[in-house]
Order: sequence, then C-alpha cells, then structure tokens
Amino acid sequence: MTSPFISVSELADQLSEPNPPTVLDASIVLHPAAFDGDYRKDIGRDRWLVGHIPGSQFVDVSTQFSDTSAPLHYTHQEPQEIADELARIGIAANTPVVIYDSTGTLFAARLWYLLRWIGVRARVLDGGFAAWERAEQPVQTGESVPPVAAESWQASAVRDAWVSRQELIERTETDARPLVCGLPTGSFTGADPSRYSRRGRIPGSVNVSSRDLFTKDGTVKSRVELILAYDAAGVDVAEHAREVLLYCGGGISAAGNALTLAAIGTNAVRIYDGSLEDWSADPSLPLALG
Repeated sequence: MTSPFISVSELADQLSEPNPPTVLDASIVLHPAAFDGDYRKDIGRDRWLVGHIPGSQFVDVSTQFSDTSAPLHYTHQEPQEIADELARIGIAANTPVVIYDSTGTLFAARLWYLLRWIGVRARVLDGGFAAWERAEQPVQTGESVPPVAAESWQASAVRDAWVSRQELIERTETDARPLVCGLPTGSFTGADPSRYSRRGRIPGSVNVSSRDLFTKDGTVKSRVELILAYDAAGVDVAEHAREVLLYCGGGISAAGNALTLAAIGTNAVRIYDGSLEDWSADPSLPLALG
C-alpha cells in the first residue's frame, strides 16, 4: 500500500528528478465561529507569497475546486470540471501531484480527496509547509512562472466518494456502518458556537476529531495511534471492515478523516459533502446535543 502521505525528504528527492511532481499549496484559514452563524475564512495566497515550496502553485480550493454556483461552501464539482481546471494549471491525467498547506493539512486533504476521486495520483505532504521549513529545505517567495496548460483530458469518477443527505435520512439504527463526525469535540456536542444555523450533530454519529489525528508539529500520528483513536469511537478499521461514512461542517475536516483512514488502509469511505451546513439548514432534520 502506498501511503497517501509523502515525507519532506521524499518530496525533496522527487523535486530533483527529471520529471518531478506538480506541487500545489491549498492553504485556507477557516476561523473558529465566535457566534452561531459566524463564517469567516482567509484565502492563503498571501501566505504562499511570503514563502512556499519552490515551483509550487497556489490554488484556491473554495473557487477553483468547488462549485461556486451551489448554495453551500465547497460543494464538489463534477469530475470533468475538476480535470479541466487541473489541465488549465498544467496537470495532465498522469501527472503526479503533491498537495500541502500551511493551515493544518485539512484543505490539502480536501483537494487530495477530490483528485483521488477522479484517479489522479495525489499525495499530501506530511507536516505541510512547516515541516518543509523545519527541515531547512529551500523556500521561494513572491510570484512564480505561470504554468503552461496541459492538453484537456477526459475524467470520470473511479470510486464512490459521496453519501447524500437522503441516504443519511433513511439510515436506520440497524445500519452497522459507522457515521463519523470529524469536527472538534465542542462542535460535536454543541458546546461551542457553530458556523451554521443550528448547533449539534447528526443523531447516531460518533466523534473522531480530524485535527486530533495530527501531532502538535502538524505531522500525522503513528499508525497505532490512528487505529486507537478510531477504535475508541467504536470504528472498526480492520482490513475488511464495513464502509465508513464521514461528515463535518462542510466537507473539509471529514477529508482529514478520509486521509488518515487511507493511511491505515481503510479506503471504503464516503463523505457527506454538505455536512452540517446542509443538514442544519433544514429545520425538520434532528440534531443531537450533549
């Protein structure tokens, strides 16, 4: 099994080879809600200009790789739309891609999940830009040479990646597939303010905060620690375990769960793309507190 993560040393070696991977910086700062309905974000382009991995491109996941015509943040595009944007920034169907961010890895995970959905060979830099800097690797500042567009290519989904709201509504108590919320504990219980219209969690779900699956320095925790974290929530991650359904606030933290599950060999996962932003907007749908 190839890990979905790539180390700094491995990436540095690959960047010195004749056909290096394309490196994308997906940084976005999503601020904690100060009150219910408080949704604030900062696009990370300014961070990228201050310092980035040489040759990398900054991409805005919220516009370049989301359906901006949809009513929800970060709604996934169709496979061909993703492929068309990748081709525009120089990425062909067989181009290896490494994604990183400087904001906790979750937005890198989101882009990784989208690219994996359409079969692109993508990996995430373990520890992000902070790990690159700690290793005293070279850093570039300012603008870089614009990419040369690749020829357009046809894309389609290579795996089932999304679970719908209706499927979760119809999910029964006897459904043994775990439904995992990737938000921090305070958001899961409803103790903390929500970015969305109502606090709480989808009834019957369990909590594995995706942020808690990374160490203080931003690198992913060990395989044993990841397995224990999911096991503590009652999520079986054995090789032939049932599919795992994931959600969060808007499909970003859940991608961090998908990434860490893939790191321990659990690839049968689907994300509820609208997550609580979609669920909480319908007053007829229940939310659990506490």
